[in-house]
Amino acid sequence: MTVAQRWVLTLTSLSAFMIALDGTIVTTALTTIKKSLHSSVETLEWTVSAYILTFAVLLLTGAALGDRFGRRKVFVAGLGLFTAASAACGLSTSIGELITARAVQGAGAAVIMPLAVTQLGAAFPPRERGRAMGLSAGIIGLATAGGPFVGGVVAQGLAWQWLFWVNVPVGLLVIVGVLVNMAETRGPQARLDLLGVLLTTGGVFGLVWALVRGNDVGWTSAEVVGALAGGVALIVAFVGWERRVAAPMVPMRFFGSRAFSAGNFANFTLVAAMYGLLFFLAQYYQQVLHYGPFGAGTRMMPFSATLLVFGPLSGRLSDRFGERLLVAGGLALTAAGLGLIAVQAGPDASWPAMIPALVVTGTGISTAMPPVQRAVVGAVRPQEIGQASGVFSMLRQFGALFGTALSVAVFAATGGYGSAKAFVDGFGAAMGVGAAMAAAGAVVALLLPTRRAAVAGGPVGGPAGGPAGAGAASKVASGVPAGSGDRAVEAAAEVGSR
Repeated sequence: MTVAQRWVLTLTSLSAFMIALDGTIVTTALTTIKKSLHSSVETLEWTVSAYILTFAVLLLTGAALGDRFGRRKVFVAGLGLFTAASAACGLSTSIGELITARAVQGAGAAVIMPLAVTQLGAAFPPRERGRAMGLSAGIIGLATAGGPFVGGVVAQGLAWQWLFWVNVPVGLLVIVGVLVNMAETRGPQARLDLLGVLLTTGGVFGLVWALVRGNDVGWTSAEVVGALAGGVALIVAFVGWERRVAAPMVPMRFFGSRAFSAGNFANFTLVAAMYGLLFFLAQYYQQVLHYGPFGAGTRMMPFSATLLVFGPLSGRLSDRFGERLLVAGGLALTAAGLGLIAVQAGPDASWPAMIPALVVTGTGISTAMPPVQRAVVGAVRPQEIGQASGVFSMLRQFGALFGTALSVAVFAATGGYGSAKAFVDGFGAAMGVGAAMAAAGAVVALLLPTRRAAVAGGPVGGPAGGPAGAGAASKVASGVPAGSGDRAVEAAAEVGSR
């Protein structure tokens, strides 16, 4: 790994760590924020929903802006927006101010996350990409799963404002690091697809709004049905436009690749299952086992620690053996672990007895996460990684929203907060649904091409580029002279990653 590659890995991982952490860090601090800002429960939920809403809606736009105007330039702008919004969160004196600042935070995150994936994928040739993405995915997974723990520690030991203030020095340091140590790159598009941006923004907003509001106002309400119908109509129009436009925001031929389509579906189900668990596990510890925020967060560590251990290992293994078995096996382990949690959880359950199930679940998630990301970005030409990572990141957020919404709906239908037994009934059913989603993802992951089959069969996905051109482009994107190294090995590795 060169010095330049180490800088890219460090800076993109730190950026993604902040984004992932802020998605879950407030979950164990909501009660503290509610008392401090005198908020209602319904309004309080928007401190989470506002962040997720703008994050999910603007992901494809963030990736497109980076490709058009320069990835480093737009990446720095996103970091600046996120850092300023974090300071605004810390300065908030009312729930309205906090929700507004969280929405702006989400907009910054929507720019940062896809460009972090893009620059990481472009900086490493295919034969090294799995290891790099494994390290990054482990850090992101740790931030996602460790958010409730950090939130509990800060809310109980300091003040809730520090949940956001900590981003300010980190964000400023990353901005300086990016400006000094990262080169500017651009995507293949010479102009911005403005109509595509409008259609996808409106369509995604409608779908996300329905997922966020469904459990509050009812899934058959006019608001939710109208948002779903409008979102679907705009997405259909977006697909039709992208098939005709000369410089599409998202080339529809991407979805002709088994690696791209199956990888995105597997990632969707993986994240959906994980967020369903994260939403309820800390609540289970507090509502049923009667731990405080700090105790609940601490007892999630057997789950979250596995993400840092097995993520890098899985990334290195995917470089050697391909993605299919790791993704399918990881999702199968996730399904088994969630099934065990559903069976073991009870009003009189002990936390030590749940540790094996937590470890199995975390191991499954961290095993599948790096190779599924590698499969998706490896299914396109290196210069198209920005577009692919935008789709990947957007569907990841959809998975988080869908998994949370579905788990909450199942919980409400089968249990409730009235007693420990009612909570356990709903919690067990929600974990069972998470296990079913992970199992479905494991089945679809078997459609990912094997490394040997991909090498033998040539490029996947039609005009995704021939092996020689892909290898040369990868070297250019990572800053390596196109004439250096063994072109045959590079080309085989590029095709093998698809």
